[in-house]
Amino acid sequence: MFFLPVIFLFLIFYFVLLGGLFFFLKIGLISLAFNRLGLPSDVIFLLLMLSLLGSGLNIPIKRLYSESRVEEKVVDFFGWRFYVPAARQAQTTILAVNLGGAIIPSAVSLYLLIKWSPFLLYFILATFMVTVLVHRVARPVKGLGIATPALFPPLVAALVSVIIGLVLPESRLVTPVLAYVSGTLGTLIGADLLNLKKIADLGAPVASIGGAGTFDGVFLTGIIAVILTSF
Repeated sequence: MFFLPVIFLFLIFYFVLLGGLFFFLKIGLISLAFNRLGLPSDVIFLLLMLSLLGSGLNIPIKRLYSESRVEEKVVDFFGWRFYVPAARQAQTTILAVNLGGAIIPSAVSLYLLIKWSPFLLYFILATFMVTVLVHRVARPVKGLGIATPALFPPLVAALVSVIIGLVLPESRLVTPVLAYVSGTLGTLIGADLLNLKKIADLGAPVASIGGAGTFDGVFLTGIIAVILTSF
């Protein structure tokens, strides 16, 4: 017979083990994706460490100001009627860039663009298509920021890259790189940069380009898109 303290210890061990397996699965998938991009193993390790450490680092770049209007209304309180006049309330939003979720993926994309410069026009075409499609589904959310369906950007980036890769030489090597660059930059531009004017009115105290960090949409989009085109 198991007593409550013993069961509780088993539950703690189970959740720690499950969390550890999930973490190493994520790390393994990220390593696989970087390896498919043709990056050296020491560079992959460095990117992993920088991404993990930078996931919680938001670099402030600008302070945005806006005003919200409180409409006039009449409040009935136990038979007493009170008139509440219209007013304006000032709001401040700090715009930041996430190191692990935006700067590092963008730097990797720039490196890949230079390395595969003969295919630059195809990279531009794929990124443009992903940018347009992601921008159409991105929606501002009050108090939060700009949100997109989680799997939409990587699926679109993978599909666009596979289609374009059909007409490219060395498509098996180029398609994963095309997926990463178009997925990363297309999501960053379509969801975040093209909606900067809307961020100030959302009432969020901090709006971070690249979001929460390593496992945010921008970073994960590139990783998942590469994995989807690797089979």
